[in-house]
Amino acid sequence: MQENTAILNSIPVDPLTGAISTPIYQTSTFVQQAPGVHNGFDYARSNNPTRAVLEQLIAQLEKGSNGYAFASGLAAIDAVVKLLSFGDEIIAVDDIYGGAFRLLTHVYRKFGISVKYVDTTHAENITAAITPKTKLLWIESPTNPTLKISDLSAISQIAKAHDLLLCVDNTFASPAAQQPIPLGADIVVHSATKYLGGHSDLIAGLVVTKTQELGDRIKFIQNASGGIIGPFDAWLVIRGIETLGLRVKQHSQNAQAIAEFLLTQPSVKNVYYPGLPSHHNHHIAKQQQRHFGGIVAFDLHSDSKDEASAFVSNTQYFKLAESLGGVKSLICLPCEMTHKSIPREKRYSSGVTDSLIRISVGLEDAEDLIEDLKQAFQTIQLNPSKPQTAAL
Repeated sequence: MQENTAILNSIPVDPLTGAISTPIYQTSTFVQQAPGVHNGFDYARSNNPTRAVLEQLIAQLEKGSNGYAFASGLAAIDAVVKLLSFGDEIIAVDDIYGGAFRLLTHVYRKFGISVKYVDTTHAENITAAITPKTKLLWIESPTNPTLKISDLSAISQIAKAHDLLLCVDNTFASPAAQQPIPLGADIVVHSATKYLGGHSDLIAGLVVTKTQELGDRIKFIQNASGGIIGPFDAWLVIRGIETLGLRVKQHSQNAQAIAEFLLTQPSVKNVYYPGLPSHHNHHIAKQQQRHFGGIVAFDLHSDSKDEASAFVSNTQYFKLAESLGGVKSLICLPCEMTHKSIPREKRYSSGVTDSLIRISVGLEDAEDLIEDLKQAFQTIQLNPSKPQTAAL
């Protein structure tokens, strides 16, 4: 069965009415036949029919046992971290999403959960960092924003050997490009705000577990903490998933063309895209991903924040904004936007320089997008900024 057919076939027709579009059950409570006797729904924080369709859908797409939908990607991450206890330790990818860094470092550290950040593109770094306190491995692959690729199969073997949970943030790839659970992950998280929603019109998060036992624990946390997605946003994610396979394929084709163009630009120092043969662990990306995704990052030779800021402020089709994964192309300067909460020294050590630019390649014509980048390069070449020295 082809990819997009499989996705569409996973979305059920409403059994009550035959509606081909999942109904939006906009209700807070459900009438019971007798005390405690109902049709599986009693209160909308605990469950909702629209949300249930989304949760079953993402579990199928990720080849997991159970799925759970949350109000945001960070709420989903928060639910996973709540599996841990005082004194436990997380080993996390060094090039981590800024929001996840803020949550792990500034919220959970004061509750006695510690974090080590390591370069997981070399699996042996994880083994060297493990201590008796380590309980969870937190991996992004590709990472945000330098698109680092980690060998999920190799890391899953390390996790099993040390009785650790392996959680993979699959936001950048989406299940249309990569499925971490068959590669050995125990938990997958998504910011469904991104590729799963696909239209920059919602905030949502998802958790998928490999086993029923883990799923029951996440379900308890979801219900106890209450960070649930609403039925309308759940419906929007379902609607977005209907075109996920086609969108990710086109995002990836456009991103490949743009990455190859960026390699030809004299102002560009490094280009980060897993589809480039020069990309570190490109061979692993080829093994574990069906598509290379729609995110490209690059930094400038000048290492000038001012010059990078001028560049991102002078594009036309690429809109200057946070987030990614929508049909419209976006551009951002991580050091001042998505990763501003990460200390500069830590950012630099993981490759996030002051001039690193991240672009989320949309579904516009690739030639138009390349022309837009060309004129932005011309802008900074005509008005160069004074280079800054990176103080490490």
